[in-house]
Amino acid sequence: MSRILVAGVASLAVHLAVDDFPIRYAPVVAPSWMETGPGGAGAQIASILRTLGDDVTLCSVVGSDPAGEIVRAQLRAADLDGPGIVEGWESSQAVVLVAPNGQRMVYPHLTTVNTVRYPEERFAEALDGADLAVLTNTDFVRSLLPAAVLRGVPIAVDVNVIADINEPYYQPWLDVADIIFCSHERLPCPAPQWIAQLLTRHPGAGMAAVGCGPRGCVLGLRDGRLVTVAATTPLGVRNTSSAGDSLFAAFLHGWLASGNPVDALGDAVLYAGWRIGHRRPTSVLLDSSELASLRLRYPARVSLGWWDKRE
Repeated sequence: MSRILVAGVASLAVHLAVDDFPIRYAPVVAPSWMETGPGGAGAQIASILRTLGDDVTLCSVVGSDPAGEIVRAQLRAADLDGPGIVEGWESSQAVVLVAPNGQRMVYPHLTTVNTVRYPEERFAEALDGADLAVLTNTDFVRSLLPAAVLRGVPIAVDVNVIADINEPYYQPWLDVADIIFCSHERLPCPAPQWIAQLLTRHPGAGMAAVGCGPRGCVLGLRDGRLVTVAATTPLGVRNTSSAGDSLFAAFLHGWLASGNPVDALGDAVLYAGWRIGHRRPTSVLLDSSELASLRLRYPARVSLGWWDKRE
């Protein structure tokens, strides 16, 4: 069992059906379904890791408002409402629009929690004995990056829909990361080329991965290897929200448990593919034995190459 600190947002999220993108204006629309539940990258990653069997501390900001009462109840149910949760004056919330093909558009409202300065001493206490710090790219986490570096704790980051390797906002996270994940959705070049640029630009990173949606995931390792795992969707595709968080968290669990990034990536792609087959994927989780059983039915389809262009 690995000891992991996760710093990031815990939100109240509303998932809402839409007919298609782009959305056509109408004064009133009755959706075919709407569900409310847990959201936020920090809480999602922590919940996945906890259910897979890791010892997880979540550092987050939850408001004292009615939405915060619901979020705290959700965290208690997931055994994540610990000393790392600090109180703000208003909670983060999100609306997720979901089309029939599973495509999603997320409206996260994080302004209020990002005005809170997370107490660095509490973060430092939570870091004690951690095998890994998962530091999401929300504003209140930025000031916590130096503490993780100074204590020598490996850092994993997901820079989500980054589009420019020089984008100033993401540089503090990229500069300290040992493991980097992101989405393919806004990349200016193919995933292998992006990985090569990242690992060349940031020599402290040991691996970088790009989640490629229906094309699975591509992972580059510091030794030059490039690992591609094809997508698997055992239940079809109903809602792709949280796919990136699922991929990221499941990979970290598998890599810490086995030390084998290839096997970890296979499990991560399967986990994410299974989760997006649910109407509200943030409400469903797999434990390690359930993931192992799923793996037997849906073995990973892996191909290997090199990101550094060697022959």
